[in-house]
Amino acid sequence: MKRVYNFNPGPATLPLEVLKEAQAEFLDFDGSGMSIIEISHRSKPYEKVHNQAKADILELMGLGDDYEVLFIQGGASLQFAMIPMNFATTERKGSYVLSGTFSSNAYKEAATLGVGEVAASTKEENFRRVPRQEELNINPNVAYLHVCYNNTIYGTEFHYVPDTGNVPLFADMSSDMLSRPVDFKKFSLIYAGVQKNLGPAGVVIVVARRELIEKSLDTLPTMLRYDTFYKKNSLYNTPPAFSIYMVGKVAAWIKSCGGLTEMARRNSIKAKLLYDAIDSSDGFYRGHADKDSRSFMNVTFRLPSEELEKKFVAEALEQNLSGVKGHRSVGGMRASIYNAMPIEGAEALADFMNQFRKNN
Repeated sequence: MKRVYNFNPGPATLPLEVLKEAQAEFLDFDGSGMSIIEISHRSKPYEKVHNQAKADILELMGLGDDYEVLFIQGGASLQFAMIPMNFATTERKGSYVLSGTFSSNAYKEAATLGVGEVAASTKEENFRRVPRQEELNINPNVAYLHVCYNNTIYGTEFHYVPDTGNVPLFADMSSDMLSRPVDFKKFSLIYAGVQKNLGPAGVVIVVARRELIEKSLDTLPTMLRYDTFYKKNSLYNTPPAFSIYMVGKVAAWIKSCGGLTEMARRNSIKAKLLYDAIDSSDGFYRGHADKDSRSFMNVTFRLPSEELEKKFVAEALEQNLSGVKGHRSVGGMRASIYNAMPIEGAEALADFMNQFRKNN
């Protein structure tokens, strides 16, 4: 078996222990004589998986019964539309902090509906940093303030929780969900496409205050209403059972490792290894993100020329370092070091970066 260090931004690497566990029970899940992808979503074995995943997520986040976990399809991109459709109006718009591609896409959906406004933006700086607290122009009459907590493409991350006063705080945490302790109680709604840090593609986790999602507009289509998922325990229609099953296993793995505090410790070590390789390169590697906004999940950087960048990608793959090419809108390199990336993987990439610099 050949396993590479997978630095892809999503779908991304998963814990090897989780993959082996899923492999071992794939043909006969919980004595059912069927695979998890075959059993009914109404069956007791699946119901146990579903509810345990929800419970573990809330436990890891330190949240109580006033919050609910929903499993929704359509990717985070559908949430860009569902949020303003459910919560914003022309009188009380949704307010958006633009810090990268996905926050901008979220704002565009609200703007298309005529219910979006901008609270802050770093677009003019090519999204090299996230806006600071004092730059947030929060209208007290808006329905919510939306932020993208980690910007996968640009390699930036919020290192503070925005103070929004009485305005509900919503966050897209697709890239850094459950990667470090955060005061999650300060958020009214959090959503995350799981394919970056928590499982395979196919499901979005929404964690929200129950009082917020227990009633939606009855003029909305059924599958675009949060209360549809809330009232039916995310089982109104057939859920993406395998993706949820894998999310549950990853959440259990995080717990077994020591929770979010341990994830933060490991992730900071990995990030330091790569940022040290950039900062000690005498300009050979140039980080995209400002230092005070650097992401612990996605490390982005450029080389002196596009020719060297192509060479870097090719030679990295020869060393079993896969998925380091950056997004086309930024160029260069991007190394995604999510929870499941072992420290040894970051060490291997840092060593390669140092050797590549010496050779070129």
